Amino acid sequence: MTQQPEKARTTVLMPINHYLPGYKAGGPIRKLSSLVERLGDEYTFKVVTKDRDFGDSAPYEGVDADIWSRVGKAETRYLSPSFQSFLGLWRLLRGTDYDLLYLNSFFEPDFTIKSLLLRRLGLIPRKPVIVAPNGEFSLGALKLKGLKKRLYMLIARLLGLYKGVLWQAASEYEVAEIHREFDRDANVCNLPDFVTARAVTGNPRKSSSKKPGTLDVVFLSRISRKKNLAGALRMLHGLTGEISLDIYGPLEDTSYWVECQKIIRALPENVTAAYRGAVPHEEVGRLMAEHDLFFFPTLGEGFANVIFESLAAGCPVLVSDTTPWRALEERGVGWDVPLDDGERFQAILQECVDMDSGAHASLSRRAREYAVQYAQDPSVLDMYRAMFDSRGSCNIPSPLAGPASASKKG
Repeated sequence: MTQQPEKARTTVLMPINHYLPGYKAGGPIRKLSSLVERLGDEYTFKVVTKDRDFGDSAPYEGVDADIWSRVGKAETRYLSPSFQSFLGLWRLLRGTDYDLLYLNSFFEPDFTIKSLLLRRLGLIPRKPVIVAPNGEFSLGALKLKGLKKRLYMLIARLLGLYKGVLWQAASEYEVAEIHREFDRDANVCNLPDFVTARAVTGNPRKSSSKKPGTLDVVFLSRISRKKNLAGALRMLHGLTGEISLDIYGPLEDTSYWVECQKIIRALPENVTAAYRGAVPHEEVGRLMAEHDLFFFPTLGEGFANVIFESLAAGCPVLVSDTTPWRALEERGVGWDVPLDDGERFQAILQECVDMDSGAHASLSRRAREYAVQYAQDPSVLDMYRAMFDSRGSCNIPSPLAGPASASKKG
């Protein structure tokens, strides 16, 4: 019998600002590293990234720059600053064999915009392209540097930079945002990030020591306007009880952090807030499990890995409705609230302050179960396979059952 030839592996080229061993850029690193870990035996992933972590002036120690090396299941190339130019990226893209270009931002200049300009000018092979905006089209996110963003969107439309690309949205809400803000006829796949099994195997909250009249809150994200730490701090005014807020994350915007510090100094006596610095990803679950509530009124997110990680650790969440994680109160795992409803945010915060250990333990257990349910759903993997196998067509096998629409499990 004649042996059938083995199917050629699709090669996916993934330029991204920061990758392993970095951790300060948060969700995008975890998104791509999870993708590589889960599908790296079936597809060839080539990651092109900068040679240093977010905000760092020095390169990674022990990492060879400007050559291909093996990192986990991906071929990875760390670019030194001299190789991050338009010319350097052109040489790299022309000299690299790949089938599909996977871009993890809409507005990012160093890799997304340069790559699409090279494509539009015909200076690199016209391979299929997937663009994942990661929440950049939410109304809150678009308000930040809004004029600059709207101008780029106009120019990008006129130049046809995104003509023929496949868009990957993390939820039905992001699908609508892409159609509303950029292209009514865009080809959009509703396909969320997936997570590794390790995300739900460690650091669960072992027991609830929650006392009525107290609340230990955590905010974990980059310190930038989009993440809305200032909004979170302002909502802590007017609460009764003893509230503490631990703030973790790299300082992306130092002028914004100065504003936040002024708000911290003006907090009432019953509220304390302290900045604890950036934390490696492997510490996130443990930190979440040590707190009563993750408070994250972000202006906009794509998937928001940090919300999943909080739920996986058994830490209930209070977030804005600008992420895919919706109907959280219905599921009994937290709350998602419109950004303009400050009174509702404060009412929930006060409810959490007053909550006893029994009620909090039930909330924590359901949060953990919901994260486990999501992590064990095999359909997301099949959808990525379909997207990659079709070389950038939205040919997924079934409607998404992701964070915004998964069934309640109590």
